[in-house]
This record gives sequence, C-alpha cells and structure tokens, in this order.
Amino acid sequence: MLARSCLAVLAVVLSVASTPARAMVCMEKSMTLDEVVDTIGAQKGCESAMKVFQDCQLTASGDVQLGAAVEKKCEPDFMPGLNIARKRAYQREMRVCDRKYRNKSGTMYLSFTAFCRAEIAQRYSQRALKAGGAGR
Repeated sequence: MLARSCLAVLAVVLSVASTPARAMVCMEKSMTLDEVVDTIGAQKGCESAMKVFQDCQLTASGDVQLGAAVEKKCEPDFMPGLNIARKRAYQREMRVCDRKYRNKSGTMYLSFTAFCRAEIAQRYSQRALKAGGAGR
C-alpha cells in the first residue's frame, strides 16, 4: 500500500516537472515567465522595468522572479552611491517587506512581498536619479 502511494506521488511529481513553461499574456503577446524576466532586464531603466512588472503581474508566486528582475534593474542607479549607513537602511527596508506577509498563506502574499521590494528599489532609484547620482 505504501509503495503504491509513493509511486502515485512520484508520478504526479514527474508529470508536473515535465510540463512545459506556462505562457501568459503580457504586453499583448503570449510570453513565458522567463521571457517576461528577460523583457524587464532589457528595459532602458528602472521606471520602464517597473511598468512591465505592473503590466505583467500574476498576483502569484511568479511575481517573485519578476520583482527580483526589477530590483536588479533599479539597483545600479543607486547602489554605487550609497554609503554604508544608506545600504543598511535599504537592506532594512527590504527585510520589512520580507517580514510583512511572512505569516500569511497563499501565493498572492508572495506577490505582495515582491511588489513591496520592487517599489523600494524603484524609490531609491528615483531619488538617486533626481539627485543626479549614477543612472541610466
């Protein structure tokens, strides 16, 4: 009986693992999650990267990858100009996002966390660019 249960679980895992990447409609075309991440990375700057994230959001766990791509796009605008205290403040704000929904269940809370983090990176980018810091 236990062996049959294990085989059934293994069959489900293998069928899920072999499923091709799901497509989503983003920017009026069908794209995989990886293609959206690439699109975010190909944007000219932080603002347009965030716009793609907003337009293509899933309100689910996939938003973690999209939000991370936005962070990666925004951080070069301000990270080189931050002193140690400001870097710590940035990291502290990111941890607040990480803790905000940690006790909630459901993938939408992963999305909320991803947006929280991306918005902080966007805000730091905006400040740096406004102040004439490093930028794109």
